[in-house]
Amino acid sequence: MTALRPWVQAARPPTLWASAAPVAVGAGLAWGDGVFRLDAFLVAMAAALLINIGANFANDASDARRGADGPARVGPLRAVASGLLGPRQVWTGVAVVFALASLGGIYLAVIAGWPVLAIGAASLAAALAYTGGPRPYGYLGLGEAAVFVFFGLAATVGSRFVHDATAPAAAWLLAVPMGFTVTAILVANNVRDVDTDREAGKRTLAVTLGREGGRLLYTALMVGAFVALTIEAAVGAVPPLCLLGLLAAPAAVPVVAAVRRETEGPALVRALRATARVHALFGVLVAVGAAI
Repeated sequence: MTALRPWVQAARPPTLWASAAPVAVGAGLAWGDGVFRLDAFLVAMAAALLINIGANFANDASDARRGADGPARVGPLRAVASGLLGPRQVWTGVAVVFALASLGGIYLAVIAGWPVLAIGAASLAAALAYTGGPRPYGYLGLGEAAVFVFFGLAATVGSRFVHDATAPAAAWLLAVPMGFTVTAILVANNVRDVDTDREAGKRTLAVTLGREGGRLLYTALMVGAFVALTIEAAVGAVPPLCLLGLLAAPAAVPVVAAVRRETEGPALVRALRATARVHALFGVLVAVGAAI
């Protein structure tokens, strides 16, 4: 257990809701449409979690190499920067989890077609390029856009697609509020790290916009998710019971208030984890509504 602890820490369990929630929404839609496949759901969930873990491993190693996880950074220890794991170990871990995710993608492609492979390959490339490579896009203020596309649009629509090789309009529409809440997780992280990221030359949107601008972006994403869902259901574009997602609003209010108010690291770490939980709750409630 002691040997596994650094790996668990590097996987960043509180953030894994980011990939699990959209898979649940896709499965809920498939259930409501009468095309749900248990094997597709389980493999898609496993592959999504593995890609998320691999992205976290790669981020850990790449940020340590670029000095973004120095001693002044606030938040949980990073495995490579703290010396708990070596860079070669972590990159080996990246290769292993991405290989397992690829096996899942091949299985899903057999039952749903080649678009699954395209989504998977693009997701793996995006995970590696986020903080790795010669010009990591996470250092250029593009991380939020990538999270919205891959953890919001691709994850939600792709998770619906694997059940019967179709991507109905409701999947695309629900992917938007899911993309908003999952992007808010990254924004909360970047608001917390704005000072150390600036010093390390990591130009996140929070660094570019400033701490207050990052807080406004976070608020807009969280509020926008509930507004978008309400409009989509009101016009009949998504199953009306998806409005169950609004039951997550009371949990979101204090978290938004904390991000807007707090400046100390520990409080913002708690807000980050709470944002991930709101994203998960929102996704599960929407999924249940879609299934009903």
